[in-house]
Amino acid sequence: MDTNIPLLSLLIWTPILGGIWVLYAGDRQENTVKYLSLSVAFITFLLSLLLYAQFDTTTHTMQFVEKTAWIESFNINYHLGVDGIGLPLILLTTFTTVLVILAGWEVIETRVSQYMAAFLILTGFMNGVFVALDAMLFYFFWEAMLIPMFLIIGIWGGPNRVYATVKFFLYTFLGSVFMLVALLYLYSQAGSFNILDLHMLPLPLDVQKLIFVAFFLAFAVKIPMWPVHTWLPDAHVEAPTGGSVILAAIMLKMGGYGFIRFSLPIAPDASAALDGFMIVLSLIAIVYIGFVALAQQDMKKLIAYSSISHMGFVTLGFFVAFSIYANTGSAEGAIMGIEGAMMQMISHGFISGALFICVGVLYDRMHSRQINDYGGVVNTMPHFAAFMMLFAMANSGLPGTSGFVGEFLVILSSYQANFWIAFLAALTLILGAAYTLWMYKRVMFGDVANEKVAELKDINSRETLILSLLAFVVLLFGLWPAPVFEIMHPTIEHLFEHIIQPKLGIL
Repeated sequence: MDTNIPLLSLLIWTPILGGIWVLYAGDRQENTVKYLSLSVAFITFLLSLLLYAQFDTTTHTMQFVEKTAWIESFNINYHLGVDGIGLPLILLTTFTTVLVILAGWEVIETRVSQYMAAFLILTGFMNGVFVALDAMLFYFFWEAMLIPMFLIIGIWGGPNRVYATVKFFLYTFLGSVFMLVALLYLYSQAGSFNILDLHMLPLPLDVQKLIFVAFFLAFAVKIPMWPVHTWLPDAHVEAPTGGSVILAAIMLKMGGYGFIRFSLPIAPDASAALDGFMIVLSLIAIVYIGFVALAQQDMKKLIAYSSISHMGFVTLGFFVAFSIYANTGSAEGAIMGIEGAMMQMISHGFISGALFICVGVLYDRMHSRQINDYGGVVNTMPHFAAFMMLFAMANSGLPGTSGFVGEFLVILSSYQANFWIAFLAALTLILGAAYTLWMYKRVMFGDVANEKVAELKDINSRETLILSLLAFVVLLFGLWPAPVFEIMHPTIEHLFEHIIQPKLGIL
């Protein structure tokens, strides 16, 4: 859909310019800065709702397209558009940003304006990733978003923040270098950086495999997949609560978005040839990392490993689709796997963000994330315990919560490919319940463990609002996921049946 209002540009530049404004305002009037930041984040969220309201869910085509020459000598354009894959992630991003600003309202006491500005600018860059239709513009936003997150962890993080920040930056930046090389090669073949043109480019299998590996090194680190996942637990543990929420809820999803936007349509034969490899790595993440999570004593680290395990469902859903199509010839089964993976991305964003906020609530009061320092919290914080129970059950895949929908679809589609793949994937329903509910039991139940727990105060109105909004969304999409599927189904169906499927095996 084309519109006179440049909604996509507004979604990118409103938070960026708002962040610069907040930065300029400084810390002289902290309350003013906080309300200004919240206003900018809320306006950006309203813009995303306007985008959703005007989005045509019956077509697969790019909508709200904007195109302006940027670097004409290399045919690089400021080219934006959104479809059923990008829109849910934009809504997730803008919604989460509002909650992150609220979560840091009373907690952040130093350099408040810089903290709020970093998140607003980061939001603009993340929105840019999801709407860029020019590969170099995509790469610009992809790399630019590392800078605010680098600062967020490095300035407001924990005692080992420098180590965690450098590790996070090196892992994600080095992987992206290979993606840049692949994009430059594709430009040499197509004469264009237009992502939709690159989807149509016929490439021989050996070239596709090299392109796939280059993209894999960028996107697998971002998800992150085993064995390039080690930066994430360190980053989560050292990051402030807001940084952990954005990392888990949004930035991990960019790896999945990269696979579905670049790897699958540009290198479908390579994706099919290497699907077994990707399925094995996904299952290792789901099962092995689930056991690693079970052994954690730090609540943040446990949820970080849980995120890696749950994101294994995303890559499993994407690549089991090729196995289903090869075994059964069923495009419907393959599409179900990809849609299940997309739903898992959206759901995990809400649930993991909620769990990190819950850990942040406890840390703000006790200044400890160690499970052994707690016990009996339900006696002093009953309202908080109720919210955390809901999110713990959602993380375990309880039917009726959004955590169940994506995992169920991926397991169901995996069964069409191979029983044992589905069996191993389904183990997460046991492991997820084991590590999440065991953590909950040790923290919440039993006798009051010590004087600090006895003195805890229940959540205030601000924290109640944040957790209530997240609880509402988790239950809404668990009981009624249809709106999400209505948005993405035409795009994913067209992607598989008209871009991926026709190219499979023709070279």
